Amino acid sequence: MLRELSDWFWEERLWFPEGLGWADLEDRDGRVYAKATDLWMALPIALVFLVIRQIFERTVATPLASLLGVKDIVRLKAPHNPTLESYYCKVTKNPTQSSVDGLCKRTGFSERHVQRWFRRRRNQDRPSLLKKFREASWRFTFYLLAFIAGLGALIDKPWLYDLKEMWQGFPVLTLLPSQYWYYMIELGFYASLLFSVASDVKRKDFKEQIVHHVATILLISFSWCVNYIRAGTLIMLVHDSSDYFLESAKMFNYAGWRNACNYIFIVFAAVFIITRLWIFPFWIMYCTWVYPVTIYPPFFGYYFFNGLLLVLQCLHIFWAILIVRIAVRFLTNNEKVDDERSDKDETDESEEDEEEDRKEVKKNGPVQNGHAVHNNNHRKTE
Repeated sequence: MLRELSDWFWEERLWFPEGLGWADLEDRDGRVYAKATDLWMALPIALVFLVIRQIFERTVATPLASLLGVKDIVRLKAPHNPTLESYYCKVTKNPTQSSVDGLCKRTGFSERHVQRWFRRRRNQDRPSLLKKFREASWRFTFYLLAFIAGLGALIDKPWLYDLKEMWQGFPVLTLLPSQYWYYMIELGFYASLLFSVASDVKRKDFKEQIVHHVATILLISFSWCVNYIRAGTLIMLVHDSSDYFLESAKMFNYAGWRNACNYIFIVFAAVFIITRLWIFPFWIMYCTWVYPVTIYPPFFGYYFFNGLLLVLQCLHIFWAILIVRIAVRFLTNNEKVDDERSDKDETDESEEDEEEDRKEVKKNGPVQNGHAVHNNNHRKTE
């Protein structure tokens, strides 16, 4: 059964145009070609990235956060209550009004007390400012170095300037050492993001991020197996060209450097729109969707590869809408650039609550676990 499934999966008609096959990618005459077995190298590279990240966040990102003024400020802790904790963990983190009334009867607390408990409990689960900064600094470092390395690997290649050159001689395209390491490092990095997804900061576009990572891994792996490597390197370069601007804007935002964050974000928005909504669909996708059919008839791999590119492009449009919304709000109202995908701390709602908070701080002590409550006289709408 497994043998038959393997034979079907590796059928040449699925992966290559008619008349071409795996035999065309066998090493000969000193020429080396990409092989599917090479992809296993990405797994140890991903594990190495996870180790390097832990070291980087502790030895580089944390001191940098201190230097820029990023601090974990007091976050009030919800008093332990088995009934409310059980409801929070097993039922919902955002109880309805009728549920709040029921919990009031079960605990003997007032409605305001129960609502305040859930607000504080939700705040406890939100990632701290330092955690966000360390994650952003790690991604900034990788994306910047990956872009520089990718540009260095492609700067002297003819297909960087004439996209049709990416198909000259296909599929008999010799693998270069720079292409090998560029691919393995990128694939290893995105694999490490999947491995660490449970502990990373979860934002409102969490599902879209997972789809992006999976589509990227499939795209990199498939393009490697069928020797679409020239196209793959261009796609990775385009994606890396804007991401480090976003991560650096996040870093300055977490540090409270408002002007630096705002202006870097505007640069990011411009680069993102140019690369993801213009260069990617109208240049690169044109040369992977339209031009190849003038050389060979369409086949399954052709549709699969371009289908993954369409998935990425849909995500680009989704994120572009969020980016433009933030940029317009900043340019028209001079508002602070803020990440709409991130959850924000909720504040307690009255002076009476504030007085109770001070009493509880004296009694129980604060929790050094995240953001401060910036305005105790206003309530965030849930």
